[in-house]
Amino acid sequence: MNRLTQGFIIAAGIGLSILSGTALRADEPVFSDLPKPGKICRIGAGYTFTYEFDKTPKMGTVILKIKLFDGSGARTTELGIIGRSDMPAMAGAHDSGDAAFRLNKKGDYLLPVSVVMPGKWEVRLVFSRGPDVIFRGRFTFDV
Repeated sequence: MNRLTQGFIIAAGIGLSILSGTALRADEPVFSDLPKPGKICRIGAGYTFTYEFDKTPKMGTVILKIKLFDGSGARTTELGIIGRSDMPAMAGAHDSGDAAFRLNKKGDYLLPVSVVMPGKWEVRLVFSRGPDVIFRGRFTFDV
C-alpha cells in the first residue's frame, strides 16, 4: 500500500468518525420547533412567550424581541433567556455563540442577530429559572 492510499484510508476513517459522532450524539440537547413569529409559544412551568424581529430579516443586524408571560397571562421578566444564531447549512461558520437577551424598559427581552449572508438561518433559545433549564426551542428564517 502506498502513502497516498494510506492517507486516503486514514482521511476516510476520520471523516466517518466525525460524521457518526455528530449524528449519534446522545448528549445533544433537544430543541423544540417553534411556531411562526407572533404566535403564542408554550413552555414549561406555565409560561408562554411570543417572538418577532424588529424588521424583516435582511443583511445586517436585526433585533429579536421576546415577550414573556406567566401562567395568568401577565408580562413577566423572571426567566433568563439565552440565544444563539447560525446557518444550519454551514454549521459553525457563522455561529454567534451563546448570548444573553437584555431587558428593555418595557420588559421585552432583546437580542441582536447579525445576518452576514443570504440563506437559511436558525435561532436557538434556552429559557432558564436560575440554574435550571426549563425550555429549549428553535426556529428558522430565510434571508
